[in-house]
Parts: sequence; C-alpha cells; structure tokens
Amino acid sequence: MATKIRLRRMGANKVPFYRIVVADSRCSPKGKFIEKLGWYDPRVKKVEANKEKVLSWVNKGAQLSNSVKKLLINFSILSPDEIGK
Repeated sequence: MATKIRLRRMGANKVPFYRIVVADSRCSPKGKFIEKLGWYDPRVKKVEANKEKVLSWVNKGAQLSNSVKKLLINFSILSPDEIGK
C-alpha cells in the first residue's frame, strides 16, 4: 500500500483548519486516514506535529506531499536532511 503524509481540511466555511495525516494515496483527501500526526492552523500560522511519528512513517516509505514538506521545513519541525530532500 502506497502511503502519503498530507493535509486534510477540517473546520467550517471560511475558517480552515488542517490535520496532518497518513493516508492511502488512492483514497480521497476527505476520506479515511491511517493516523493523525499533527495539525496546522493557517489563521494563526501555527503548526504542531509529532516529529518521531513523521520520521517513522517516512522511514517506512510514506511520501510527504509538497505542502506538508514545506510546512515542516518552514516551521523548523524537520530539516531537509532528515526528510531526504
């Protein structure tokens, strides 16, 4: 099973809130997910993610989406060396 670490939109209309989740790459972005790794709130520009879980999923072969990769690097949660660029 090919897995991706991506954002899942939550929240009400015009009040976005995102969860960072591990999901099957074939599932829809609003569909089922395997595990929740953290969250991102763009209104207050705050990210919280479990670094150990993210790294363990990356080591298992999960691919980071571009948006999640940028968030984790820009908010200094992970370095490009840890991800493997």
